[in-house]
Amino acid sequence: MSLMMKEILEQPAALSRTFEAERPHFHRFRTFAAKRNFRLIVLVARGTSDNAALFGRYLLELTTGIPVSLCAPSIHTIYHAPLRLQDALVVGISQSGEGDDVNFVLRAARQQGAYTVGITNEARSAMARTVHEVFLARAGRQHSVAATKTYTTQLLLLYMLASALGSQVTLQEVSEIPARANVALGLAGGIQELVERYRYMRQCVVVARGLNYANAFELALKLMETCYVVAERFSSADFLHGPIAMIERDFPVLIFMPAGKSFKELKNLVVRLTKLRAETLVIAPESLRPPGATRSIGMPGKIPELFSPIPYIIPGQLFAASLAEVKDLDADKPRSLQIVTHTV
Repeated sequence: MSLMMKEILEQPAALSRTFEAERPHFHRFRTFAAKRNFRLIVLVARGTSDNAALFGRYLLELTTGIPVSLCAPSIHTIYHAPLRLQDALVVGISQSGEGDDVNFVLRAARQQGAYTVGITNEARSAMARTVHEVFLARAGRQHSVAATKTYTTQLLLLYMLASALGSQVTLQEVSEIPARANVALGLAGGIQELVERYRYMRQCVVVARGLNYANAFELALKLMETCYVVAERFSSADFLHGPIAMIERDFPVLIFMPAGKSFKELKNLVVRLTKLRAETLVIAPESLRPPGATRSIGMPGKIPELFSPIPYIIPGQLFAASLAEVKDLDADKPRSLQIVTHTV
């Protein structure tokens, strides 16, 4: 078993551990945040953590009403442009906490009047020393280059941050996520059989909308770094504005389709792709398999769309890890990569 697969299977325990350890912290932060009355949230990250930040943008704007910006680190690290960040909450997200550019932004934001928070897996990291306050993922040491358990624990902490800044997410609801993740892991056997069909896949498109848009980026990243598949990722809306033109017979399209407000649009997309004779693989509720989809991964149970991103990315992680195995690739040693990447 690869280290990547092992860490995928560790996720329910890592999520539970993170929730229980950080719950009192977020109770305190809720009281503090009410006094500060943040008017803007800025998220800064790279790589997989940047995909977590993309999810955070959707979640926090949807549930708190506070505008959220995804930081462009180059504004700080290359152009050194001063920003007016009073009344802003700046959140850095990093597995290792050692990303030079992310920490540079956090230092600059603190000097410019922001309250800074770090979400990291490493309590003794440079990020932890830089920010006002640290929310720790308790994922355990990441040994696989391809991040899985650190991604989902980051998402969990963003749910907890949403609960501290607004009223639409409760900690009781967040506490149910680890169990949903555990149920998703039950799909592993079926996915291992399914990936044989995609052994020779060299390119694909990953599509989602709304809260799962970040998962399209994350699954595409996993396919690129562990399976060397050229994987483009799009929202369904952007996909229809041009990229759909490249779809031809048997072109693989992977689609996240949780039940909820985005489902109808994505269902219509599957119908259109079927007419184009594309190879469609959908991750959708097992009771709502879209007609015409070539293959589907059925998610058991009823999962509200708001809380679907963590359980829905797990089949994607399993797919990538299993596909690397059938392609006879070492998912734990992607060429040209290492766990900590230094950029400016």
